Amino acid sequence: MKYYSTLLFLVFFVTFSAFSQEKVIKYTVANGETVNQIAVKFKVTPYDIYALNPDARSGVKPNTVLLIPTNGTKSAAKSETAAAKSNGNTKEVIHEVQPKETFYSIEKKYGISDEDLKAANPVLEKTGVQIGQKLVIPAKGSTKKAANTDKPAKEKAQDKYVYHDVVAKETKFSIAKQYGITIEELEKRNPEIVSNLPIGYRLTIKGKAPKTEASAPAVANVSKPAETKKTETSKKATSYMDYQVKPKETFYSLSRTFHLTQEELTELNPSLSEGVKEGMVLKVPTGYLAPAPIIAQQQPVEKAVEKPIEKQTENTAGIKIVDKVKSETVSADPEVVELTKKRGQNERKKLVLLLPFNLNKMQNDTMSAANRIKNDKFLNMTLDFYSGAMMAIDSAKTLKLPIDVAIYDSQETKINSNVSTLISQNKLQDANAVIGPFYQNNAEATANSLRLYNVPVISPLSKDSANPIDNLYQTIPSNDVVRNAVFDYMRSKNGNIVAVVDKKKESVISYIKQNQKGVLFAALTETGGLDVANLKSLLLPNRMNYVVMETGNTAMVKNTIKALLDAQKTCQVQLVILEPNSTLDTDEISFDNLVKLKLMYPSVTRESDEQGVLIFGKEYRLKNKINPNTYATRGFDVTFDTMMRLVQGKTYQETTDLMTTEQVDNKFQFYRKEDGGHANKGVYILYYDSDLTLKVAN
Repeated sequence: MKYYSTLLFLVFFVTFSAFSQEKVIKYTVANGETVNQIAVKFKVTPYDIYALNPDARSGVKPNTVLLIPTNGTKSAAKSETAAAKSNGNTKEVIHEVQPKETFYSIEKKYGISDEDLKAANPVLEKTGVQIGQKLVIPAKGSTKKAANTDKPAKEKAQDKYVYHDVVAKETKFSIAKQYGITIEELEKRNPEIVSNLPIGYRLTIKGKAPKTEASAPAVANVSKPAETKKTETSKKATSYMDYQVKPKETFYSLSRTFHLTQEELTELNPSLSEGVKEGMVLKVPTGYLAPAPIIAQQQPVEKAVEKPIEKQTENTAGIKIVDKVKSETVSADPEVVELTKKRGQNERKKLVLLLPFNLNKMQNDTMSAANRIKNDKFLNMTLDFYSGAMMAIDSAKTLKLPIDVAIYDSQETKINSNVSTLISQNKLQDANAVIGPFYQNNAEATANSLRLYNVPVISPLSKDSANPIDNLYQTIPSNDVVRNAVFDYMRSKNGNIVAVVDKKKESVISYIKQNQKGVLFAALTETGGLDVANLKSLLLPNRMNYVVMETGNTAMVKNTIKALLDAQKTCQVQLVILEPNSTLDTDEISFDNLVKLKLMYPSVTRESDEQGVLIFGKEYRLKNKINPNTYATRGFDVTFDTMMRLVQGKTYQETTDLMTTEQVDNKFQFYRKEDGGHANKGVYILYYDSDLTLKVAN
């Protein structure tokens, strides 16, 4: 899908009367056409079409008649061009804006500055670059010369070089705003600040004179090793791309995706001053589309089997399914194995993966493999998990682990699988560990069948409460385990725990009363709202106050946040949620306020910038041409963790009793349940720090 750089200034800045006079044309949809294709054809945005044709949001059919707004920018561009030509500058060029072109790409193409382009085309300050717009491209240096002709010589000399020394709490946005330039311009002049903005660093605002070490003494106190500096200075200036806003996206979700504040996003895209609208095409930095743990996106991870997430892109390219058993053999060399592998151990281990490719269905289905991959969510989830598992197997090869890996098609549905057939063929009994099947009842049936052979069965995706089977290992923590983890953390900090719970959240109220003694509940009003005065009376001045907020009511969320911000003047307060809350992911709730309250929540996954994590992401992208999603990362984590446990000189069961491990996203801290079997209590307590990043509290 192609994205085109088009701003929605017509929607935001014309008056109602002007809109009523705007011409529209009727267009009959051709066979196979989409709203995006039609928008490109008429040089408007999908949002413009949706505004006049609300039913088009659910798709358009052939022969449907749509109202298409006419693009009024051409006449304005023509008048600007005529005015520019009258200046008598024969070296000026007229450029028609093409799809995906931006300020930066046009300036780079003609070798002119941002100031020159905007000076020659004043309308750009208000509208930005639009497809089909005709711009006057001034001759190199002409605008600057004209602007400087009236300046005295002394003033020119003083403006030749301007520097700025970075002080604490300054950002690129605040500095750019102070000097009336864009973040892009600041980074173009100082490419070494693309990755970070060190305190004391001397920035070039104007001119290109060399910066002396003596001119920025603060740098010496925070300087990095020479190799690091060399690496940073070699980085190129930020490049930008076009990004089309998807349904339900907000400032909050965009800020987390692109690591920019709301102000920085608006600085790059003036049309955002009127709010985020579906179909808008935004200018954003490239390289920031790696998945980040946004609050409202945790649930699909925990309900992997029941509710597989919809794929945004086809990230299974290059992964082939074969209709026979795939076997990977890894050569042994115990001397180079890391962690605590027992030296001298040459005994080979066998790992089996049971993955539901359901090849028998594909062979008998008239649907093509490409269409099945596109439409079958469960198969997509399986292929993602498989791609991550293969990365783990490649890592085992690199480490030369003495492990043989066999992958079988479990051919499973919610109610059955072909595991019994594999057992009858003696394919599983000699395994040191089995990963899968995916569905809980199939994993339990497999564990029961292999219990006599003492083969551990690892359930990779289900979070259901498992039946007591000694050799069954649940890798996803249950809901109660996740909740308990955050309460245990708060008590470990001697916190005063107060709960603000909507009366509709009966299950949460029941859970806290039965399992978390000593938690105080804030009173509610007769109408069900929050009693703010009562909440403040429960906060203690000499202890950390953790306020657990569980409500989907926007008014209650706002009142709670406002009360806690006010309470921060006299006591320590931190906001806590127990589960994903989509209300926090709306424009009505200020993300900055959530950061001020250091919003904290429990999660089965983390966000890490450790070297190993970054290497995994890089290698996965090189191999699969896409960022790893949750299932791919989990496929790697479960598979690699299992293999590493098998080479510790102990059985898998023994390692689970002794060792807690962390992989890319997941923590594995197994414990024996009272009624039998094993479960994972590896939970991260995450919170938003002042730099807008998620950090692990525990």
